[in-house]
Amino acid sequence: MTMIRSISMLTLLVTLAASISMVSSSSSADFVKKTISSHKIVIFSKSYCPYCRRAKSVFSELNQVPHVVELDEREDGGSIQSALGEIVGRRTVPQVFINGKHIGGSDDTVDAHESGELAKLLGVSENTRAEL
Repeated sequence: MTMIRSISMLTLLVTLAASISMVSSSSSADFVKKTISSHKIVIFSKSYCPYCRRAKSVFSELNQVPHVVELDEREDGGSIQSALGEIVGRRTVPQVFINGKHIGGSDDTVDAHESGELAKLLGVSENTRAEL
């Protein structure tokens, strides 16, 4: 009887944990979607990541200020990163969005900048460069 009770309790705990995980994942996906739709430029980043710094510097060169979500500085950063993985198919950072459109990571952002596509998407002149 005790063994059956233990198995039932374990099943209940696993079901509860799965339910909590699904709610967390759902709310994280909602957060990602709401953030992307609420800002012209969004970068999901980690503060220590050199690739993230590289992507952010591109926007500085264009005198644009992105909305940056530093995943390593948030308690829910891991679940947001998982939600990004489900939404865009990549868990890596940075992940850059402009006007709701997924641009990609650091290399994609730099390539778009160098080709002039980024300036077009932002509606700014390619010659708009920050004074160094």
